[in-house]
Amino acid sequence: MSAAGLEVGTQKVTTGPTRRLKLSPLQWAVVGLGAVLVLSVLRVVSGANDVDSSGLLIAAFGLAVPIALAGLGGLWSERAGVVNIGLEGMMILGTWGAGFLGYHMGPWMGLVGAVMGGAVGAVIHAVATVTFGVDHIVSGVALNIVALGFAKYLSVRFFSTLPGGGPTQSPPLPQLPTFSLPGVSDGLASIESNHWFFVSDLAGVLRALCTNVNVLTIIAVLLFVATWWILWRTAFGLRLRSVGESPVAAESLGVNVIRYKFVAVLISGGLAGLGGGFLALVAANVFRDGQTGGRGYIGLAAMIFGNWRPGGLLAGSALFGYTDAAYLRGGGTTVHAFLLLFAVLLVGIGIWQLVRRARRTQGILAIVVGVLVAVWYFATDAVPAELSGTTPYVTTLLVLAFASQRLRMPAADGQIYRKGEGQ
Repeated sequence: MSAAGLEVGTQKVTTGPTRRLKLSPLQWAVVGLGAVLVLSVLRVVSGANDVDSSGLLIAAFGLAVPIALAGLGGLWSERAGVVNIGLEGMMILGTWGAGFLGYHMGPWMGLVGAVMGGAVGAVIHAVATVTFGVDHIVSGVALNIVALGFAKYLSVRFFSTLPGGGPTQSPPLPQLPTFSLPGVSDGLASIESNHWFFVSDLAGVLRALCTNVNVLTIIAVLLFVATWWILWRTAFGLRLRSVGESPVAAESLGVNVIRYKFVAVLISGGLAGLGGGFLALVAANVFRDGQTGGRGYIGLAAMIFGNWRPGGLLAGSALFGYTDAAYLRGGGTTVHAFLLLFAVLLVGIGIWQLVRRARRTQGILAIVVGVLVAVWYFATDAVPAELSGTTPYVTTLLVLAFASQRLRMPAADGQIYRKGEGQ
């Protein structure tokens, strides 16, 4: 397909050339089983039994959800043509909102507070970029800085005098409910403990999916499904995406471009704030200063890796959450096992590039780096803590570098638009 069109009313808005790999649910299942098989082989070869254990995967899901929600917020905003570097600031405001309402009114109202906190940051970003035409990057960076300082001020103002609170944190917060499948989790744990090739690994994955699943994790999955359906299966979503592809053409067809941009940014802020709420209400059960730890930026990277699509974003978030969990649980030993996988992937990519005869220089470079990484793996027993701590961020950079050739952002993403330009 050389071009894609967005139909609004009776006319068509051209979105330009795009290439996208579409997989059926069965094919996605095959990909998932293939990933489990790869991890199973890595576990047997390296001897690192924790690389796909249910404990590590449960931790990975917990670390992936806030990244995924932030990235989902970025997807809504950028599909409407507004770059949202301010996801980090919206998450920060969401953590404080969750801490304040969660303490005073319970965990469910804490979720409302998280959404409201993110929406406040979204209003600022929308007014600056959509109404006044401020550069999107400048507005987002400014919002991140202001939100950090504002959350610190509010924490000192409202939490310092509360029992268990302080100038940098809230009192302990009530917990949201979790769910497990009775009987199933224990049976899968028994199979996993035998360390059978592939069977135990698959049991570990299934156990992670049905053990102590927080209600907010379930809500996050439903939000991904709802986003896909709204943006790609409804007239509202079609118009919103047309605004991000060609606002001039969309306005000429009667679409209120400014309104759609505002709505998209507000939804973006609410989702990012909800990601911050997960950190406060689920991951720690307390609000802390600096709690987001740059996850808004990683969420933005996951969105780009996913090619501005919910499915790819979810996969990217899972990858970044997994590498973070691998470092936190296993330290340098578990990360060391990934050196072998990384070396094999690099050599394979290099050979593929040479066979294609398209990018010989990149292929040779990939093979050389892969061999060096393999030497590093066989010459050491663990990765130094100073380096293993950078695993999530290095993974982010590497994934974006390898995925950059197939990415296509919305055509009008980041462009300043004034009402009436199409007239």
